[in-house]
Amino acid sequence: MITHQIEEVGNDMKLKVNGEIKELEDNITINELINKLGIEIKVMAGAVNMEIVKKDNWDSYILKDGDKVEFLDFVGGG
Repeated sequence: MITHQIEEVGNDMKLKVNGEIKELEDNITINELINKLGIEIKVMAGAVNMEIVKKDNWDSYILKDGDKVEFLDFVGGG
């Protein structure tokens, strides 16, 4: 699981990102959230409210107050 800190400021929307509550500006897309987290290269999959969102839709998928977002990366091993 990916966990990173982002600057939390008094904005209009709360999201649960990988189990942590984050306060963010309204109308943020999945891609914008990934950029704020600084994890662009690492994220391989994303889900909002337990529904997978295709990577092709991350630029247009606007998150809403109360959404639960999970970002996953894949780790190889044996």
